[in-house]
Amino acid sequence: MKHPKVVAYSHNVLCIDTEQMRPGLACCYLLRSGDRYAFVECGTSLSVPGLLAVLEQRGIGLEQVAYVMPTHVHLDHAGGAGLLMSRLPEAQLVAHPRAARHLIDPSKLIEGAAAVYGANNIAAMYGEILPVPEQRVIVAEDGFKLDFSGRELLFLDAPGHARHHYAIWDAESRGVFSGDVFGLSYREADGPQGPYILPTTTPVQFEPQAWYQTLDRLLALDPAYVYLTHYGRVGNVRHLAHLLRRSIASYERLARHHAAAPDRHARIKQALTAHALEELRAMNAPLSEPQALELLKFDMELNTQGLEVWLDKQTAA
Repeated sequence: MKHPKVVAYSHNVLCIDTEQMRPGLACCYLLRSGDRYAFVECGTSLSVPGLLAVLEQRGIGLEQVAYVMPTHVHLDHAGGAGLLMSRLPEAQLVAHPRAARHLIDPSKLIEGAAAVYGANNIAAMYGEILPVPEQRVIVAEDGFKLDFSGRELLFLDAPGHARHHYAIWDAESRGVFSGDVFGLSYREADGPQGPYILPTTTPVQFEPQAWYQTLDRLLALDPAYVYLTHYGRVGNVRHLAHLLRRSIASYERLARHHAAAPDRHARIKQALTAHALEELRAMNAPLSEPQALELLKFDMELNTQGLEVWLDKQTAA
């Protein structure tokens, strides 16, 4: 079978493209400690054959994988957990306390995804979503420390993008595996001023104040790197955190500005897109406007949906 793209970073971290929708959109990470391995994220069920092919290509036995660690239960991060776990006889799944029940019984995940993407699209986008046996699930409370064959991993509750989200601090690499709570940064947009980063406000738990607090907590660790699921490792962490914080505030402002518009969805989406194009131009990103629109169109739609849910919650409160 075709093998996904793999990038080897320092400190025994591999970045594996999970090949969702297009190359370079989403990845997972394979960590090594001694002769044991752990996945951070697992993509969708459609990603699993590629992950298994990487193990086979590198001579890694299925029984050598000790842990599967999806940062949260959105399906581009955890949709393949059940299938992957079914192939890894010794692995345990490490889940956020709010995520564990949905990985054991994924029916609500499927229902939620169908509400966002449409029921007919779920199988094509994510494949079959299988449950994980409860006895194979470790619940990682805030501050949980996992001894991964002598490589300590610290799990931190990381709300802002989702309440069922953790981030993982890996002291060995001085890196944070951030899931979506450090935003999105696609490598095609990297320019002379470095990476472009933007928030992901996917429905339904965008909480800006919680997100700012999560960023503060991650920065207090003084990370050298952040390992993004979308996409790859980035440095210059404090600068990117500043840019991300600024963009979250802009998202709040733009959403509130158009909250009462009769065509609210279209207005917010148009404003987010214009904001992204303006930022990319200011950074001299190596993308034409049509390329940028194509790169970000999926995220602009999802971000708009998430901001509308947030607006409705503000009104209800």
